[in-house]
Amino acid sequence: MAEGAVTILLEKFVPLFENEVQLLSGGREDIVFVRAELERIRAFLKVADSLEESDEEVKVWVKQIRDVAHDTEDVLDEYRILQTHDHGNGLFGFLHKMSCCIKNMKAHYRIASEIREIKSRIKNISAGHRILHQKFCVAGQGANSTCAGNEWQDQRGDALLLDRTDLVGIDKPTKKLVGWLVNEGTGREVVSLAGMGGLGKTTLAKQVYDDSEVKKHFSMHAWITVSRSYKMEELLKDIVQQLFSADRKPVPREADNMNSNQLKTIIKELLQNRRYLIVLDDVWHINEWDAVKYALPTNNCGSRVILTTRNADLAFTSRIEYEGKVYYLEPLPPEESWTLFCRKTFQGNLCPHHLEDICKSILRKCEGLPLAIVAVSGILATKDMRRIDEWEMVRHSLGAEIEGNDKLKNLKKVLSLSFNDLPYYLKSCFLYLSIFPEDHPIEHMRLIRLWVAEGFVEAKYGKELEDVAGDYLNELLNRSLLQVAETTSDGRIKTCQTHDLLREIVISKSREQNFAVIAKEHNVTWPDRLRRLSIHNTLQNVQQNRCVSQLRSLFMFGIAEKSPITGLFPSGFRLLNVLDLQGSNLNKFPIQVINLYYLKYLSLKSTKVATIPSYIGKLQHLETLDLKHAHVTELPVEILKLRKLRHLLVYRYEYESYAHFHSKHGFKALEKIGVLRSLQKLCLIEANLGNGNIMKELRKLTQLRRLGVVKLRKEDGKTLCSSIENLSNLRALSLLSVEDEILDLQHLFSPPQLLQRLYLTGRLETLPHWIPNLASLVRLHLKWSRLQDDPLESLQILPNLVHLELLQMYEGDTLCFKAGGFKKLKLLGIDKFDELKCIQVEAGSMPIVEKLCIQRCKFLHKVPLGIEYLTKLKVLEFFDMPHELIKTLHSDEKEGDYWRVAHIPEVYSTYWRDGGWEVYSLESFNDAYRPSPVTRNQELYTRWK
Repeated sequence: MAEGAVTILLEKFVPLFENEVQLLSGGREDIVFVRAELERIRAFLKVADSLEESDEEVKVWVKQIRDVAHDTEDVLDEYRILQTHDHGNGLFGFLHKMSCCIKNMKAHYRIASEIREIKSRIKNISAGHRILHQKFCVAGQGANSTCAGNEWQDQRGDALLLDRTDLVGIDKPTKKLVGWLVNEGTGREVVSLAGMGGLGKTTLAKQVYDDSEVKKHFSMHAWITVSRSYKMEELLKDIVQQLFSADRKPVPREADNMNSNQLKTIIKELLQNRRYLIVLDDVWHINEWDAVKYALPTNNCGSRVILTTRNADLAFTSRIEYEGKVYYLEPLPPEESWTLFCRKTFQGNLCPHHLEDICKSILRKCEGLPLAIVAVSGILATKDMRRIDEWEMVRHSLGAEIEGNDKLKNLKKVLSLSFNDLPYYLKSCFLYLSIFPEDHPIEHMRLIRLWVAEGFVEAKYGKELEDVAGDYLNELLNRSLLQVAETTSDGRIKTCQTHDLLREIVISKSREQNFAVIAKEHNVTWPDRLRRLSIHNTLQNVQQNRCVSQLRSLFMFGIAEKSPITGLFPSGFRLLNVLDLQGSNLNKFPIQVINLYYLKYLSLKSTKVATIPSYIGKLQHLETLDLKHAHVTELPVEILKLRKLRHLLVYRYEYESYAHFHSKHGFKALEKIGVLRSLQKLCLIEANLGNGNIMKELRKLTQLRRLGVVKLRKEDGKTLCSSIENLSNLRALSLLSVEDEILDLQHLFSPPQLLQRLYLTGRLETLPHWIPNLASLVRLHLKWSRLQDDPLESLQILPNLVHLELLQMYEGDTLCFKAGGFKKLKLLGIDKFDELKCIQVEAGSMPIVEKLCIQRCKFLHKVPLGIEYLTKLKVLEFFDMPHELIKTLHSDEKEGDYWRVAHIPEVYSTYWRDGGWEVYSLESFNDAYRPSPVTRNQELYTRWK
């Protein structure tokens, strides 16, 4: 973590030297010294960061580095603010300039003094660095690391000694894996067991390794634990030892003195014509597998290699490389979790009734993680079952238990290992998860934009910072530290989450390293200097009148009080990079923002703010302005001064019954919006009536990836098409016309080839000729098109289309899905076709479609003809459809529709009754046609839309 702080700081030195900034009292020389020392120390930090856990001396030294890096960053940022005053013109400007000069002179002396103090601290830290460096040179650089690794290896050995009666849910995966080992092809295959720490990968692999059928099938066996501090020669010698032992031969004496290549040769020769099974347990990185794989011959004897790993990317790579298989371990389901919990907590007895709610609440936090269930059960087993208060204490303070209870030391070790293995740039990103409340969905794009604003993302040639941040997020997913919570219909990550107990580790690390303070309880002690503050639920837990001048990020979650930051911190926080007030009870734009020179990220999403003041133009570093679902409809012209703006998100939806045509509202476009050349996302701008200049300006925004335009008229079409042709980076395009106006898109001849999502709302004279040529298109929405000709024959050739939504798209009475069309389609929605009487599906059409929703087609009285051909269909929904259609589903006659949809697991019908939407499943219908609703929800339609 200290390495990350130092790296960010070193980047801030660059403009000081580029601009030849002069400081008073020799300050420049002091800064040169500080930078040089930090650059020298940074190389050692790569080692030191990984040794923090096992060496208290290193831990203290790393903390000193982190603190001095933060203090130096603060001083440099304060100095830069002094250089940026705009004094204005005329006499007033002159007087203001003189006043500022006097104030700045004092500030210069103060800053120079602080730099001298930092220089002195750096000298002392550098002396400590030399002592530590010598210590590790004498003891061997990885001495402590090896010690920690051995301790961990001893703990992993416990998993190899478990009795089968101690295990739950092991039989089914064991049987499957044994089948993979003994019943597959004759070529050598790699089988990977992947999943987060504590899921039982080692335990499962050991059960498979010891299976009697497996023992008989393979003539050579070896189990190798790959510790995090492994040495290649030692690992290879271990393999040689085990293989010669299995072959009942003595190990060659010269093996002790062989190098890696010689040891690999011995292994390969010994296994060349044998059917072998090698288990490599706890492989962390691809290079660890690469170092061994060439010693294991790819013979045709049916040999197998088992890898257990937390790294899903490694598992995937080995599967592709060797046509192997991957078994992703999942958490235990609720029933098996409860069985294991009761077995360990109550020695196999039933849970007492008065403790059941408490125990199930504790168990939910374990989220099916076997190691966590066993560890927590070990604590509860010592509690007096008559003392409910003791059990309640565990439920409410499980995080503190993990941090301080020796019985949970192993659990903390397992969960912490994955964090400790992260490179420094991912550690900061992962600790960032601590700012979000428990069970709060973490929006994928919100997280990425925040990481960029915080400076965690390193620039890479040819890549946007957001793409690099996306790579970071994928790496955390691959390392099983993050989980995908929700995806969009076309497969993109929408929200993510982390395991509850892993989140407790994150919060602990965040607090320990002064990364962030979480204000949700009264009795939490705050550090002297805050870097990030996340306030949960109420402002009453905030320590009033605290000096937060060094605060870099401020978040508020679920704050109901009005004016949440007015008067909260009278001293201000002018070094703030991130201000996220999403969902706060805020009526006015917070005036404190005017002083936030470094602000990069400002979110007033889902607030009641309606007006943005002109002084927002002073936020020269602003990159993200998120006003989604606020009440803003107009932006001041000063917004055009924000030349670093990358994401301008200003829109809201109005949900009404049956989705009124004008359900999206944007903001009035600015005349010269084309000056914002850094924009990647611009949603939603209104096409100003009678002003074609706005559409021309859009062609200048060549970095745009997402564009949304509303209130379009036919006369805007030609200019708009010309501009879109210039937006080669566009991935998502949303266009909405004024009601009853035609969307004229026929003038687009070279559409952006990277376009993945297209949303067209408005009348179309004909289907735009360029849509069938969009090879990258995965999602297409056509609403209120009112086409006279059936467009399906043109759309069915789209090679990658996954989701198709059609609302009053066609005015004919028949829709026909031809054989061979829509090969990748998984979701299809058909809504409000006023003349539609028949839907026909030919055999071979939509071969992998999984969900079909048909809504508000008042003349459609039969389910689609040929629906039986949709063999992959999992969900069929009818929303507010004629009762005649529902009755045909109820009929059990052979010619009735019931038999034609019997292969579909979920068939639902929804309609309005007595002021609410009611959902019925096919199974809920009885002979009297008085079905019982599965669920009732007045806002169900809104949620589905």
